[in-house]
Amino acid sequence: MSLKFKSMAALVLSAAMMLSIAACGTTDAADSGSSSNSTAGYDVSSIQKDDELAKLITEGATVKDGELSSGMEISYAPAEFYAEDGKTPVGYDVDMTKAIAQVLGLKPKIVSAMFDTIIPSIGTKYDLGITAMTITKERMDSVDFVSYYRAGSTWAVQKGNPKKLDTSDMCGAKIAVQTGTVQEDEANEIAKGCKAGDKAEVLSYKRQAEAATAVATGKADAFYADSPVAGYAIAQTDGLEALGDVEGVAKQGIAIEKGNEKLDEAVQKAVQKLMDDGTYMKILKHWGVESGALDKAEINPTDLS
Repeated sequence: MSLKFKSMAALVLSAAMMLSIAACGTTDAADSGSSSNSTAGYDVSSIQKDDELAKLITEGATVKDGELSSGMEISYAPAEFYAEDGKTPVGYDVDMTKAIAQVLGLKPKIVSAMFDTIIPSIGTKYDLGITAMTITKERMDSVDFVSYYRAGSTWAVQKGNPKKLDTSDMCGAKIAVQTGTVQEDEANEIAKGCKAGDKAEVLSYKRQAEAATAVATGKADAFYADSPVAGYAIAQTDGLEALGDVEGVAKQGIAIEKGNEKLDEAVQKAVQKLMDDGTYMKILKHWGVESGALDKAEINPTDLS
């Protein structure tokens, strides 16, 4: 790889780290509870338990053994990724999970999983899915959501845009995306609209870091990802740059078992409490992603933008 990384945090995008991340991600693995030396998250230890909200859990929200488990695809910096030790999950989604657990008087449990397996496992393998997941009507057929962030999609290419790509016409380009994302769906729609002989080639990867690495190493011409994720990747390298403007801004949500009304309410009220007391914004500012902040957490919002 010819890129010169600015910091150790950028190793989540390198080929060497990709091997270790892929190995960790093939099976679910719980967070060991250790902390990072130089990519420490926001300290949520001072957050107090809310006894009224905690009652919602004990009254039938189905959380087991005092743990609040959350499925995450942990290669999606700065939302969720591994610290330099290669095993400690960090990021704003990790901090939000810990903060919500604190409010509800539960122990957080971060579980590594492939993105496209998370929704089918909500309610069985884990209680929540907190993984920079865009809320869509199709996904709401399978799970409930509590909105907590807003993000768009950003294209990224090698610096200088050597292939002279234009976001208004990506036909002929090799587009790297993460499997199961809205960006994969959009890239496939772009490919369908191309003329024969000038088709866009969509390269789907299980991990977002693999998609970014594909561009960095020249295997793909561009990658397409959530705006904070693409922005973080670009900020951490000397060899990538954004292409065009942020597109399709939409709400992201915490996925919850469909019809689990007690847990829906507990999570919604916990997130709203964190928003109202300023903790939520402090977490986002800690990671430099406050531009996507919401001021209202909603269960299955009707306005997804």
